Amino acid sequence: ETALNELELFKDKWDSKYPKIYKSWHDNWATLSTYFKYPEAVRRLIYTTNAIEGFNRQLRKVTKSKTVFPSDDSLLKMLYLATMDITKKWTGHRQDWGQIHSQLEIYFEERLIGRNL
Repeated sequence: ETALNELELFKDKWDSKYPKIYKSWHDNWATLSTYFKYPEAVRRLIYTTNAIEGFNRQLRKVTKSKTVFPSDDSLLKMLYLATMDITKKWTGHRQDWGQIHSQLEIYFEERLIGRNL
C-alpha cells in the first residue's frame, strides 16, 4: 500500500516529464509489487545482483578510454585481462548472507531443499 502511494506521488511529480515510466509501472504493478513482499535484505540482493549488467558496465569502462584498437586480437586481449581482474572480486562473500539465506529458506523452501548455498 505504501509503495502504491509512492507511485502516485511519483506520478504527481514526474508524469508530465516521464509519462511512459508511470504508465509502465502502473500497468505492470501486479508484477512489480511482488518485490515489496520480501524483507529489505532480500530486496537488496534482488536489486543488486544483476551480474551481467555490472560485468558489461565494467568492460565498457575499460574499453571507453581507448577508442581505437590496432586489431581485433588486441581488443580481445584487453577484454580477457579485464575479465580476469573483474572476476577476482566475485570470490568474496556477502556480509549479510546468513540473514539473507535464512529469509530465502522461508520464502523459497521448496526450491532450496538439498542445496548447499
